[in-house]
Amino acid sequence: MSKIHPTAIIEKGAKIGTGCEIGPYCVIGPEVQIGQNCQVQSHVVISAKTTIGENCKIFPFASLGSQPQDLKFKGEKSELIIGKNNIIREYVTMSPGTEGGGMLTKVGDDCLFMAGSHVAHDCKVGNHVILANNATLAGHVMVEDFVIIGGLSAVHQFVRIGQHAIIGGMSGIENDVIPYGSALSERAGLAGLNIVGLKRRGFDREEIHNLRIAYRMLFSPEGTLAERIEDVAERFAATQSVMDIVNFVRAESPRSICQPRNGKSAA
Repeated sequence: MSKIHPTAIIEKGAKIGTGCEIGPYCVIGPEVQIGQNCQVQSHVVISAKTTIGENCKIFPFASLGSQPQDLKFKGEKSELIIGKNNIIREYVTMSPGTEGGGMLTKVGDDCLFMAGSHVAHDCKVGNHVILANNATLAGHVMVEDFVIIGGLSAVHQFVRIGQHAIIGGMSGIENDVIPYGSALSERAGLAGLNIVGLKRRGFDREEIHNLRIAYRMLFSPEGTLAERIEDVAERFAATQSVMDIVNFVRAESPRSICQPRNGKSAA
């Protein structure tokens, strides 16, 4: 059985999984579905067509599913889907999708959203992602698995951040950050590879060495980016992590690829 505080408002139609705890003064809308064994602490508002997976912990004053902060939104029945095993701290906000972005905002599994962080409409967030305090994603942002975004950082609309990348605190991300990359500063540039993160996640020395070589080739001053990416793809066709970068750069995107500042390509 679920444990629901008497001051909580659970609107007719809402579905609450077994083993859940809904704390004081929470408001759960009629189209909300909450998976098993979730803990929703006090003063949480969950609205619109929002689905939350099992074993999530949601802290006070989080707002999930409220109307997108987009003037083009006209009340369309869009969705917010949040996976399992997520920790959503105080004052986190997540918006559902819009007609212009596919009608869906989606968050994966095993993520940590620290206090005050924001996931805007039509974002796609992968698994094992961390947004530190007050980190914000604008609309239509794509964040792949194992990304860390530092506190007080802001990510521009339509930006992609590749898997295992790290964004330094107080950074402004205007362009796509390659997988395994490290980006920082007010108008962020690449600062190399996320070497510490790669070591922590068990990447071996040979693979990190190959990534270093590929990074230097990709951002060297010789030739065009298109020519350099072809050289990297030919040399490292058998190295999956390098090909992750190659495929990321080759993919269509409305944003440019984030580049090293001052022509520096050291990884």
